[in-house]
Amino acid sequence: MHNSPAPAHGRTALVVGASGIAGSALVTLLAERGWDVLALSRGGVARPGVRPISADLSSPESLTAALAGESPTHVFFTAWSRQDTERENIEVNAALLRNLLNALRDSPVEHVALMTGLKHYLGPFEAYAAGEMPDTPFHEEEPRLPVPNFYYAQEDELGAAAERQGFNWSVHRAHTVIGHAVGNAMNMGITLAVQASLCKELNRPFIFPGSETQWNSLTDMTDSGLLAEHMLWAATAETAGNQAYNIVDGDVFRWRWMWPRLAAYFGVEAVGFENEPRPLEEQMRGMETAWADLAARHGLAEPDLGRVSSWWHTDGDLGRNIEVLADMSKSRLAGFTGYRRTLDSFTGLFDRLRADRLIP
Repeated sequence: MHNSPAPAHGRTALVVGASGIAGSALVTLLAERGWDVLALSRGGVARPGVRPISADLSSPESLTAALAGESPTHVFFTAWSRQDTERENIEVNAALLRNLLNALRDSPVEHVALMTGLKHYLGPFEAYAAGEMPDTPFHEEEPRLPVPNFYYAQEDELGAAAERQGFNWSVHRAHTVIGHAVGNAMNMGITLAVQASLCKELNRPFIFPGSETQWNSLTDMTDSGLLAEHMLWAATAETAGNQAYNIVDGDVFRWRWMWPRLAAYFGVEAVGFENEPRPLEEQMRGMETAWADLAARHGLAEPDLGRVSSWWHTDGDLGRNIEVLADMSKSRLAGFTGYRRTLDSFTGLFDRLRADRLIP
């Protein structure tokens, strides 16, 4: 048992996936707000006022041992494990959530907030935007698509455990999340920063990798700090529980407007869509040595290109041939007023990456 003092409001948060983009923003916000924070990840997250818990979500035994003696009141689940097929995604990711909730069945859990995403409306990677989709902007009450999707499986696990264990729940459907994390599989912000840094170093233009549709259509994104605020709001507001919510910044933009502004931050030449997509997996192929050299020259903290970029994920997002927008009315009407300007989310992240010596 831990004998650390309980916070005045008697609330203990368990953040699952605490080293990821969403999880690390939640840990920061909750610690700032005076919560007792348990930060669960494979490696454990060390920071002042936060208790790291190292556990393997795929192992019920590991979770039972790691959570013995802990009494979280609020759970924030932001972890997932990418598999080769959606069938495997469903099997593995439903089990991760199920294992965790089972391990907490004797804990005084009041609320579980689950992060998912807009693939709820688009379909999984392997059937991405392939079939009939709801019209944009996406609304939470759209029926599920008739394709397997691990988000649906996780929602079902959450609902079943809530009935069994008597807690409230919320689901948070984010669009592409901009935030600070290293070694994360899906991180467009740091990926574009690394692309721009390599272009600057090698005197190459900063070429938009995506589709004509993405270049010209309206879109939106989700700031990790705003996502954290949204999850905390739903977990603590009297009337917000037992609902699924979209969570995006609140502004909309076109990449043809955003791209030159990102280029200007790095002092590189912006090149937009021309004729066909030019994916980052092709543009950046073989750049590992160039990045290692750049990191050595500038004294950067991470010389491994694979830890600071996820070309495939950014290619997937920017390569879509459909408009992707989410409606925020449900959250607004329920009382959530948080807002970000996406350009500020990008430049704020870039400033932080520089301060942390992750980009030159």
